[in-house]
Amino acid sequence: LFIAFPSLRLLYLLDEINEPLVTLKTIGHQWYWSYEYSDFMNIEFDSYMIPTNELNINNFRLLDVDNRVILPMNSQIRILVTAADVIHSWTIPAFGVKVDGTPGRLNQTNFFMNRPGLFYGQCSEICGANHSFMPIVIESIPTNFFIKWIMNYSNSLDDWKQVMG
Repeated sequence: LFIAFPSLRLLYLLDEINEPLVTLKTIGHQWYWSYEYSDFMNIEFDSYMIPTNELNINNFRLLDVDNRVILPMNSQIRILVTAADVIHSWTIPAFGVKVDGTPGRLNQTNFFMNRPGLFYGQCSEICGANHSFMPIVIESIPTNFFIKWIMNYSNSLDDWKQVMG
């Protein structure tokens, strides 16, 4: 009883979700991540590792991706993680976040970013031969720049849909 009551209280407090500003859905595939900002007109994209022969001088080998996740700083972020094929693990050590993505399940956690910058992570589950080639890059930017990014992304999607008919 001395261990159970404090433990149950901590479990309850850890599971508490504060009103998130942004919800990001992450789907693990072999060997890339898909992201969906469902709060903003269903913005979705895939994020692949940049091959070594295409790296710029300021990129990190095996850590940089072609499409970064853009999130606002000083705001509560909810992340939903699942997988399409095998078990993956969405891990960002700087945030202390590690969430397993399992096919058929939707796992949830939240975090708070209090400074701008680039944050790197990788799949930390042995999910296949190339599991180490599933990097994650989060770019934390001020909220006003995030709103401009969302507006530009939404407008470019609308233009593309008009061109495609």
